[in-house]
Amino acid sequence: MTRAGDRGRVGRAFHRHSGEYDRHASVQKRVVARLEGLVAAHGQQDPARLLDIGCGTGAMLSALAGRYPEASLCGLDLAFNMARHTAQSLGGKAMLVNGDAELLPFRDGAFDLVVSASTFQWVERLDACFGECRRVLNSGGLLCVAFFGGRTLWELQESYREAVALRFGADDARRERMHRFRDVAEVRRALSGLGCNQLVITTETEMEYHADVPDLLRSIKAIGAATAARSDTAGGLGWRRVLTDMAAIYRERFMEGGMIPATYEVIYVVARRAG
Repeated sequence: MTRAGDRGRVGRAFHRHSGEYDRHASVQKRVVARLEGLVAAHGQQDPARLLDIGCGTGAMLSALAGRYPEASLCGLDLAFNMARHTAQSLGGKAMLVNGDAELLPFRDGAFDLVVSASTFQWVERLDACFGECRRVLNSGGLLCVAFFGGRTLWELQESYREAVALRFGADDARRERMHRFRDVAEVRRALSGLGCNQLVITTETEMEYHADVPDLLRSIKAIGAATAARSDTAGGLGWRRVLTDMAAIYRERFMEGGMIPATYEVIYVVARRAG
């Protein structure tokens, strides 16, 4: 599956599930809290203009509105319904834009602070996305982003690949059709040559626990991120058996105390634009 295809699906999925997002996005909420702390730790002064890329239902923008009440806020999201929910939750305190993280519709140097939480894992070209962030930051502006890395949902992906191999063979191309999250080395390459100071890249692990694989898949679907756990393959008896096998493998290999774990690797990037 191409990242371009992923991104189109992701935009439509988040649009459809915007009303359910907040009830299921427990990991994403913890990421927002951590990212807000990084903004506070690395910010040298209160920003006058700030941008949240992939603003979702407005959790990050709401936190920043409380921290910087005098700032001019702007949120951008690929899913129109997400932007609309944010506008409603903030009550007109921010300008909301339906747009693409890889082609930001803003002038050069427009913002003092650019943030993004749990969004950049979906972009097709991470280097282009970081380049756009740098472009819209003014000299000395701060970039703070967090997104999911290579070990995200590794239990699910490993179980899925083994189930496909059992039914269709170890060389079957469908083994690799789940969304592939980037690792730290790829992130460093995307940031190379960006022209930023004080570059810091860290990773942290967040865990969720579910009663069973169907519960995990429902949770993933409810936050609009079902692309991370699906393939392009059409349904049918063979495919239903793969999903049954995947659930059985997941339970047998990973279940502890009656619950299955789901790992999320979170990559945090903090950088300041050079003059």
